[in-house]
Amino acid sequence: MLGDILLRVAALVAVALLTWGGVAGVRAYATARKRQALAAAPSPELPGVTTAEGVRVLAFSSEDCSPCRTLQRPALDRLLDARQGRVSVIEIDAASAPDLAARYAVLTVPTTVVLDEAGQARAINYGFAPLARLLAQVDEILAAPVA
Repeated sequence: MLGDILLRVAALVAVALLTWGGVAGVRAYATARKRQALAAAPSPELPGVTTAEGVRVLAFSSEDCSPCRTLQRPALDRLLDARQGRVSVIEIDAASAPDLAARYAVLTVPTTVVLDEAGQARAINYGFAPLARLLAQVDEILAAPVA
């Protein structure tokens, strides 16, 4: 009886440790990929990224991504309304642009990448990014002195 309980507790502890290790590993991988993507040079193959003025937001989505349409798109529309003329949004189908998705380590959709005026990635949001977060990221770039 006591042996069965100890065996079950040991199995539970082992499962918990394996789960914790898996989650920690995935988080470390995502953090490393995000760091690499933020360090990447501006992308020359994206039209308008190095020539357009203002902050650009690359909005990675897919045809079958419901949160992209129902959550992220409305937040991006509100961002455009709030920062008229100082920010633009470039919609990108992640499946149709695999090189660009790999460049910015797009792991899921929606993903938003906030680029400064030089086309340098300054923030990457995996999953839904609410308006408040996008505004803070854009405003930080807009407030920085232009080099």
